[in-house]
This record gives sequence, C-alpha cells and structure tokens, in this order.
Amino acid sequence: MAVGSRLRRLVMTVGFIGIGRMGEPIARRLLQSGQPLVVWSRTPHHADTLRADGGIVASSSEALLGTCETVLLMLRDEAAIDAVLARGSKTFARLTRDHCIVQMGTVDPLWSQRFGEDLTAAGARYVEAPVSGSKIPAERGTLLGMLAGAESDLERIEMLLAPVCQTFIRCGAVPQAMQLKLAVNHYLVGMVCVLSEAVQSARRTGIPLARLASALNLGPMASPVMQTKLQQFVQNDFAAQAAIDDVMHVAELVLAQAERAGAPSPLMQQCHEHLVRAHARGFGQLDMAAVLNHPPALASTAVLKPGTP
Repeated sequence: MAVGSRLRRLVMTVGFIGIGRMGEPIARRLLQSGQPLVVWSRTPHHADTLRADGGIVASSSEALLGTCETVLLMLRDEAAIDAVLARGSKTFARLTRDHCIVQMGTVDPLWSQRFGEDLTAAGARYVEAPVSGSKIPAERGTLLGMLAGAESDLERIEMLLAPVCQTFIRCGAVPQAMQLKLAVNHYLVGMVCVLSEAVQSARRTGIPLARLASALNLGPMASPVMQTKLQQFVQNDFAAQAAIDDVMHVAELVLAQAERAGAPSPLMQQCHEHLVRAHARGFGQLDMAAVLNHPPALASTAVLKPGTP
C-alpha cells in the first residue's frame, strides 16, 4: 500500500516530530508498545530508522499534521518548533487547528506560555510534557513525565506516554511543567558537573577510578544518573546520553528562570561557563559527563556531529 494511502487511513494515529537523541528512543518504545505513529524529522534518515518498528514516515511535517490529531514534538529548541509549525504566519493556524500539540522538549517557560496562547487562538489544544531522564531511561521506559494543560487532555496524554514514563507529575496550567523541568535540571546539571570535577581530582590524586566508583555507588548518594555517568568514566566512553551542547542550552534556560525569580545561582553560572568552554574546544557532542574530562584522545569523537532532529 502506498504511503499516502496508509497516511489517509491513519487519521487517529499519533504524530511524532523530532527523531533525534531523545525523540528516537521515545518514538521507538511507543511503536514497540503497539502505538501507531506517523513520524517526521528534519533529518530524513533519522525518521527512516523507525520503519522497521512500524513507523509510517511522512513526507513533510505538513503531511503529518494533516493526518494526526495528536502530535508529539521533541525538537531541539524554540526556533525549531516555530520553523516546523510556521509559527508567525497564516499557515500556523491552518496546520494546528483542532490538534492537540504535546511539547516534550525543554524550552523557555515564557516562550511555552506564549506558544500555548497562540495555539489556543488558532483553535488548538496544548500540553506541556517535558521529561526527566536521558536516552537510556527513554529506552527502558523509566522517564519521569511532567504535564501541564487542561485536565481532560492530561488524562489522555498520560495513557499515551505510559510506555515511556514510569511516573507522572501533573503541574497545573502551562507553563508550570516547564518551570518544574528547569528546576529539576538546575540540580541535575550541577550534580553531573561536580561529579566530573570529583573524578578529575581523584585521577590526579592517584585514586583508582574503579575504587571511587565503588565508594560512590555503595554510598548514600548513589543514584541511576550517577551510576550511568561513573560507568562512562570507567569505560572512557562519552557517547552522548545528554550532549554538552544541549545541556549548555538548558543551563541558559535555568539561569534565565532563576534571574526572573531573583534567585542568585552562582554555582549554575560556573557550570554554564564550564559547558561553554567544553563547547569552544569542540566537545559539544560528547556527553555532559565529559564537561571537565575531555582529554585529547577524545577529540576524534567530538567532531562526529549528528544531524538535527
């Protein structure tokens, strides 16, 4: 059956736009759970990887939006979302009217609020659904979902995302889910930066890295995030679960939210500066764990830059 015919038959199928580092494992897990998906990515071969799992690849974002009433977005940033949905033009209302747009990426809460207002004016519904967790939790279905929007929509979106999120927190109205996501990331970014610093210090002190990992993993501070990052250090494998470039952008959003609230954040400012330096040295596509541990041997890995979702 031709793709066009299949698309026309899947009017109630969910759409997924943004098949990148997080979008791909989320979309794949939804497909493997039995949820039909029409998918599209700004980098076409990313979407093609989901064909084997049953994903229907749309020819364009417009074709996807013309097929699916509920559309999940996992795009890099606000500019990408605006571009894909033609926000600011007359096309925006035509593409989004009568849709439920579910925004899963991390964006500025003020932008999210204005985006929701524009969707409402266009006759669409809007749900914030950022997630806490990186690629491995997405693959395992153990993400934390934070939801904001109309209660009638949240019930349905919880059921839809249940295969990828083990827990949900309902936050109220937009943009409260995004505000909570940035508060969570405020802690997460600081934690991983300090862990990277501790590993660097231990190495220079002469403490075997495996010994440090054992002490931390067996102690009261053990957590899945710390265990994953320590394994990366031990194996000297910094393939990105959460890339430095992406975390640098998130840190900027965290700092902006703190500034608006009048909350001094000198530690986060320091973390952001380290991320910027790692980016400037060409390590932006490595995992955030490498923020202070990026020896020359990793340079060849750093230049491998995947396409945008």
